[in-house]
Amino acid sequence: MSTDTTQPKKDQRFEFRTSTADRELFARAADAVGTPISTFANEQLRIAALRVLADRTEFVLSPVEAALWDEMCERPARDLPDVRALLAQPSTFVDE
Repeated sequence: MSTDTTQPKKDQRFEFRTSTADRELFARAADAVGTPISTFANEQLRIAALRVLADRTEFVLSPVEAALWDEMCERPARDLPDVRALLAQPSTFVDE
């Protein structure tokens, strides 16, 4: 289930406390996918970290995707009367 095809050397130890119930849950999940609990925990923690950081990293587009992005960004803005009316109303979050 690893998202990386290379296997870097595991030279660090990572420890944390958990409840008995969670430890048993993690062990059952690891058994269900047929991996040792440490492998399961490492892979799932890595996936969770990548998801959290996904919108905080650099995105690389293929030439086709970049062209589509440029085309979309060059389109004129649409007039949305309902949005314009909403923005014309006083904010409920500002004391006047």
